[in-house]
Amino acid sequence: MIGLIDYNMGNLCSVTNAFKTLNVPLKMICQPEEVASCDKIILPGVGAFADAMEALNKEGMGEAVQVFAQSGKPLLGICLGMQLLFESSVEFGKTKGLGLIEGEIVKFDTTRFSQRLKVPHMGWNTLHVKKETPLFRGMPEDFYLYFVHSFHARCDEKYSVGETLYGYPFTSAVQKENVYGFQPHPEKSHANGLAILKNFVEL
Repeated sequence: MIGLIDYNMGNLCSVTNAFKTLNVPLKMICQPEEVASCDKIILPGVGAFADAMEALNKEGMGEAVQVFAQSGKPLLGICLGMQLLFESSVEFGKTKGLGLIEGEIVKFDTTRFSQRLKVPHMGWNTLHVKKETPLFRGMPEDFYLYFVHSFHARCDEKYSVGETLYGYPFTSAVQKENVYGFQPHPEKSHANGLAILKNFVEL
């Protein structure tokens, strides 16, 4: 069973609809004690990093996700959910994350842009595959996904499996062993996104 973590900060409807399209059932996980029974979990998220961590920690859901990750079973973070996998974020002051992947979340540095671009980064953009990972099985080297974000991950190259150009190259997909993360929204990215989610199901 795949569990979808419900902590009142997630894009639950769009994720649920994507899995309905794949004809794959999801279990809504609202209590920390339900996490361990899942074969895989998805950590969605929209909004502010600090608010999300507060919501996760309020009832012990954050700790349950950390324990699940240590079990070796697959975990997928989407958008803010991916950002929460890291050690910290500088959004509205420094906030501690789940610490499952070494690195931090930083705001787009517009001083590095060679042309004027809007932040948040919103719309379709290309993800370039840097390293092979099971979630990229059957995907081309470059493909479009849908993005909505103002912050991005800064981490060691060994965790960066996908990269996107917006003003400068940034890490848009990560993997550390059984922990996966996508800054874009696979569940809103039509065929390409569904292919990624199908690969996650088949892990």
